[in-house]
Amino acid sequence: MITSKTISNGILRALATILVIGLILYFLYEIQTVIVYLCISLILCLIANPLVLFLKNKLKFSNSLAATTAIILFILLLVGFIFLFVPLIISQANNLALLDTNQLQTQFIETEKNIEAYFNIQHVDLNKVLKDSKITSAIDFNYFTRFINSIMNFMADLGMGLVSVFFITFFFIKDQQSFKIGVRNILPDSNEDKIINSIIKINHLLTRYFIGLLLQLTVVFILYLIVLLIFGNQNALVIAFLCAILNIIPYIGPIIGTVLAAILTMISLIGNDFRSEILPTTIYVVIGFLLVQAIDNNISQPIISSKSVNSHPLEIFLITIISGITFGIVGMIIAIPVYTMLKVILKEFFPDNKIVSVITEKI
Repeated sequence: MITSKTISNGILRALATILVIGLILYFLYEIQTVIVYLCISLILCLIANPLVLFLKNKLKFSNSLAATTAIILFILLLVGFIFLFVPLIISQANNLALLDTNQLQTQFIETEKNIEAYFNIQHVDLNKVLKDSKITSAIDFNYFTRFINSIMNFMADLGMGLVSVFFITFFFIKDQQSFKIGVRNILPDSNEDKIINSIIKINHLLTRYFIGLLLQLTVVFILYLIVLLIFGNQNALVIAFLCAILNIIPYIGPIIGTVLAAILTMISLIGNDFRSEILPTTIYVVIGFLLVQAIDNNISQPIISSKSVNSHPLEIFLITIISGITFGIVGMIIAIPVYTMLKVILKEFFPDNKIVSVITEKI
């Protein structure tokens, strides 16, 4: 028989549950930076796994020495990227310091006229448009000061973040076996084997996925670099690298990369004839990038992604699109790893379910 006391106790338990869940979510929100560090460290650990196994099994390295070697390689790669970009930043800073604003204004007006003449566009008075729209009154000129401060804060946070990530990654790599033993000891006996098997399979599949992703980005980078070198781009290496990194964002990233390459190509050619040099070269670069993306979308990406996580290319496409619609760009980036983890867990805990057996057939 339901009494008022039973109802009140149920309400109190429900409120207590909601309060606990709210506190947990708030706590996770407050430590979101640490969670990001842990996720990045886990990804680095998965990428380093094949190297660490090779060092331990073939070269007989200890856990500490293998972990140290992997971290040193990551640091060397990071330093290499820094030395790749620093010369470009310094050269651009020197160009800005020596910039003749009158000459820049003249080049801008000339480029505008060339575009209008080439595409037969009616002249647009930009000064009049800006005045009529009153856009200058809406500009917050303090934005630039805040922007500089935000860059300084970002650099400080980045330095702290790198130290934290490498520190965590070192112990993730070094103490993998200890972590597995610890997890096994705290797991309930009834589901221990299922959870351990899930962790092993997830580790294996995600290691293959992230290595495959690196391989895919390397292929795209080389092809982009070839296109840019063919057309004599001055910053071919850096532009190719940036556009390859943008390829991490499925479907949208390549489009952004192509637009970025086109803009940087046009900027690098300012001062040359628009009709005979700037426009044709930019069009050729865009066509080259589109060809690279066609190769990547139809050959590299389906083979590498589907084979690494044992999923059908159409399955990956649908999951990525759904994640993008639901969670935006971040959802598109993490869609495949999260989906792979869910498939492994479902297969271990619900192997007899017909739907689960169909979608996890190849795992």
